[in-house]
Amino acid sequence: MTEKADLPSVDITAVLDRAAAGGRITPEEALVLYRDAPLHALGAAADAVRRRKYAGTEHIATYIIERNINYTNVCVTACKFCAFYAAPKDTAKGWTRDLDDILRRCAETVELGGTQIMFQGGHHPDFGVEYYEKHFRAIKDAFPQLVIHSLGASEVEHMARISGVSVEEAITRIHEAGLDSFAGAGAELLPARPRKAIAPLKESGERWLEIMEAAHGLGVESTSTMLMGTGETNAERIEHLRMIRDVQDRTGGFRAFIPYTYQPENNHLKGRTQATIFEYLRMIAIARLFLDNVQHIQGSWLTTGKDVGQLTLHYGADDLGSIMLEENVVSSAGAKHRSNRMEIIELIRRAGRVPAQRATTYEHLVVHDDPANDPVDERVMSHISSTAIEGGTAHPELKILASN
Repeated sequence: MTEKADLPSVDITAVLDRAAAGGRITPEEALVLYRDAPLHALGAAADAVRRRKYAGTEHIATYIIERNINYTNVCVTACKFCAFYAAPKDTAKGWTRDLDDILRRCAETVELGGTQIMFQGGHHPDFGVEYYEKHFRAIKDAFPQLVIHSLGASEVEHMARISGVSVEEAITRIHEAGLDSFAGAGAELLPARPRKAIAPLKESGERWLEIMEAAHGLGVESTSTMLMGTGETNAERIEHLRMIRDVQDRTGGFRAFIPYTYQPENNHLKGRTQATIFEYLRMIAIARLFLDNVQHIQGSWLTTGKDVGQLTLHYGADDLGSIMLEENVVSSAGAKHRSNRMEIIELIRRAGRVPAQRATTYEHLVVHDDPANDPVDERVMSHISSTAIEGGTAHPELKILASN
């Protein structure tokens, strides 16, 4: 696909009308819409698709309560955009949590009303399939109510290589040990040029998709993501969407699409700038229009701010993601936006929608249809605003996110 003037002539109004009515658009049409469609018309078409897709519950927007547990920061892939990792030989910076610490964090998650954990870390040179089997079994044995929505295709490729097994065997074993679904981790940018520029040691975008397709075939669903703003072109952004849509046509295993913006601090991508707010909103909208086979589109307030997160609900998003009881990876690169449950509920309500806490698979657990009954989560608020719980001598650099 090209961004040059030789793109076919497109009647923007006609394509928007077709997409809003449920028609499929081509990658070339998507590129023209992403570049040139009036912002409000693009958002209106995306919102029309959302309303039709959720007819009967279109007044609801969802969130989830989860905790990102980072088990290690030791990593061999050295992605240029990452400010979290430590090289294996960097013993001063590198660390690994022990199982007791991980289980303690799971216990706190349950106590604070969390339903999901994301178990994420680096590609540790010593961690094969056996490491994940042991930890997932321990978590599920102690906390069967927690959903383990974790890892991604890159970690599977790495653990399979370390253990000398196929990715299919690796997926089967960790799924049997307790993994419920894969996150979209490691997707970054799937097209070859931008991927090699920011993550040259990772598997190709095609291989990432092959592993996700294998997981879907083995009964393990996932989400899909996009990292915006590292120097990719508009055409490469649309190509990323096309690659996801093609796999989704075959498997139906991507539960959601979640774009987020590059954070430029403390990493090795020099001279790169973040995607603008308008680029981000346009991506939310075009994702809703183009990914007609992906059910959920999530707005990321963590990297763009709560006001922009709220706006995404008018550009096709149906979900605002998680109230993170802990997050360290994106924050290490400069993401400073924080929130708690009451703020997210109010944010959704001010957007003219009814907030609902959801499960990993998007079932509504609690619908906050009456403001008089809104929860007063004093424990969650004090936990998010506290740094003491992350103290101690082992990892003093990790702090619980402070709420605004």
